[in-house]
Amino acid sequence: MKSLFLRNLEEHLQLMQALHSLDPQVQQAGQRLAAVLGAGGKIMFCGNGGSAADSQHLASELTGRFIKDRRPLAGLALTTDSSALTCIGNDYSFEDVFARQVQGLGRPGDALIGISTSGNSANVLKAVESAKAMGIYTLGLLGRDGGKLAAACDDSIIVPNPVTARIQEAHLLIGHTLCGLIEAEMGLGQ
Repeated sequence: MKSLFLRNLEEHLQLMQALHSLDPQVQQAGQRLAAVLGAGGKIMFCGNGGSAADSQHLASELTGRFIKDRRPLAGLALTTDSSALTCIGNDYSFEDVFARQVQGLGRPGDALIGISTSGNSANVLKAVESAKAMGIYTLGLLGRDGGKLAAACDDSIIVPNPVTARIQEAHLLIGHTLCGLIEAEMGLGQ
């Protein structure tokens, strides 16, 4: 019997092969995100659990650096302010923790990347709805069949797999690719 590691590795490799079909969506999203930043906007990220960690990771790739040294870019994880999260969660509801931050921090011309392995995270969905009402570009990094968020977002990149861990691994690859596309589209770090 194969070890758990080898079984996971096989699942991972099979999924990575299936992601070839996502190239057009990833390319388009990278161009749109670069246009947002090039016009002086910012990219906000939100998600729960591992997707919250991915939000922070990807935002830091923008404000810090990705591959080469370059100027910082406006990336903001809405998952990091514990006072805002607990205040909004307590005074309103957990479904509002990202939407209220989008309403307070977002501006027309910004972007919101909602990350959800199920595509059905209620607080991410509410944030996307708020963002769209404000003229903010919305991108879903989703899994499974895309859930409710697939139709709610301006663009969706759906990792077609039922396993949360594999979806998260693919989201990180896609997120890193988006960071690289942004740098290339903007002519940064060359």
